[in-house]
Amino acid sequence: MTLFDLDEPRTVAPFKTQLLKWIGNKQRMAHEIANLFPQDMATYHEVFLGSGAVLGTLAPKRACASDVLAPLMEIWRGLSEDPEMVKHWYARRRDEWTPDNRLEVYEAARVSFNERPNGADLLYLCRACYGGVVRFRKADGHMSTPCGAHAPMPSAKFSARVDEWSRRTAGTTFSNLDFREAFDRAEPGDLVYCDPPYTDSQTILYGAQAFKLHDLVEKIDQAKSRGVRVALSIDGTKKSGLHTVLNDFPYQLFETDAVVTVGRSMLRRFQMGGQSLEDEVVADRLLLTYSV
Repeated sequence: MTLFDLDEPRTVAPFKTQLLKWIGNKQRMAHEIANLFPQDMATYHEVFLGSGAVLGTLAPKRACASDVLAPLMEIWRGLSEDPEMVKHWYARRRDEWTPDNRLEVYEAARVSFNERPNGADLLYLCRACYGGVVRFRKADGHMSTPCGAHAPMPSAKFSARVDEWSRRTAGTTFSNLDFREAFDRAEPGDLVYCDPPYTDSQTILYGAQAFKLHDLVEKIDQAKSRGVRVALSIDGTKKSGLHTVLNDFPYQLFETDAVVTVGRSMLRRFQMGGQSLEDEVVADRLLLTYSV
């Protein structure tokens, strides 16, 4: 065995079983992203967790996952601490559902969530809303996405997914943190994966209104300087947001630039009233602070 045999590429199998429906979900191509992660990372960090597609696909032995949205992290902490409770949250709402009362059940969950944001209501809403587009009004912060036309996943099938995801995330600690705080926890030898809001197209989504890509670039630069490797997913079709910070990119911050095809944009479908989006194919860029 030569020295180079020890540096074989990572091989991660596809895992297409979503737990949460979420805009920008990377479930279909998460294995392609994870295959570009270093083999020798100590702890995996995901700082814009969302649906956790890459986390669930990678199934790391040791991980820290976080997001700024408190009700979302209530779901993830529930998965870690009491999976049966998460099953109950979903079943209590889904088992009331019929084709005739679907709007009534959905609206009750949305009113409850807007009165007191919580993980139990958000869990049902993200699986029942149109296209998984969880959006919030700027005026009052209320979740405003209409009900989807589809039948939400049956409770028994969702329960099986909870069990699978609970196994895959058994080594993960979940925290409600801003990405800056999450970055500060990473240590030399760790890997941080970032899937931030697309700043050109997702300003209606939670957290995107206040998110500045420049702030993220600063944290990436600081992390690299202390021996933390970083992978950044960003809209490669429009190079979203990069035009605002290109002149401020630290020299040679990113050493690898890969392209990952995402598919058609559900957000654009939502914005265009459900029209066919044959020309709306999104290709992500995956920028790495290390060589592969």
